[in-house]
Amino acid sequence: MRMMMTVEFPLEPFNSGVRNGTAGSKMMKILDDLKPEAAYFGEQDGKRGGILIVDVSKPSDVPRLAEPWFLNFNAEVKFRVVMTPEDLVEADLLALGKKWG
Repeated sequence: MRMMMTVEFPLEPFNSGVRNGTAGSKMMKILDDLKPEAAYFGEQDGKRGGILIVDVSKPSDVPRLAEPWFLNFNAEVKFRVVMTPEDLVEADLLALGKKWG
């Protein structure tokens, strides 16, 4: 299942990783392992953050996806189900509207 994984980094230990040059290489190592469909980084609620699109095929995938961020950056990680436009068409909203509307 396609999910949006949001990652929010507290100032520490990320600031220390930026200063000593390890933050970027740790992030790339994690991304190389997770192989997200897409990854974007920027500000989230006044902190550094990221949005990754990942495949969660079974519940046991969640620790594999989240633990690297927890262990390396003390990050907060959240998962949310997302759909492509094609997924939304497949949901057949018209039929759901007729059934429930």
